[in-house]
Amino acid sequence: MDHEYIVDINEDNFDSCVLQEEQLVLLDFWAPWCGPCRMISPLIHRMAEELGGAMVVGKINVDEQVELAARFGVMSIPTLVLIKDGHVIDTMIGAGSPMDILNMINAALRDAAQADNPPSRIMNADG
Repeated sequence: MDHEYIVDINEDNFDSCVLQEEQLVLLDFWAPWCGPCRMISPLIHRMAEELGGAMVVGKINVDEQVELAARFGVMSIPTLVLIKDGHVIDTMIGAGSPMDILNMINAALRDAAQADNPPSRIMNADG
């Protein structure tokens, strides 16, 4: 990937990039042929850039990582899964609106801040 906070996730790096990550992790289950996945991808990339070290985006291509998709019960894409400290804290199935995605991430960032693990910033609809 072209950004330090966006990582291609596979079976080999899942533990180190997701389970052992200290920051919030947004797993983006997608496929290259999926129109809705391509539709939300620019928003996901922008969030990763603007949130810097407060969140890491893990891109999981379901065609290549069938076992990871099965582990998370992914039956439809796009599916977004928020993970903190190795635990799933929220899930969104389908191409939610940009506001829905922002609300999901901001809620997780607020929860992290309340747990004395403050993020660098919380995003608004304008970035």
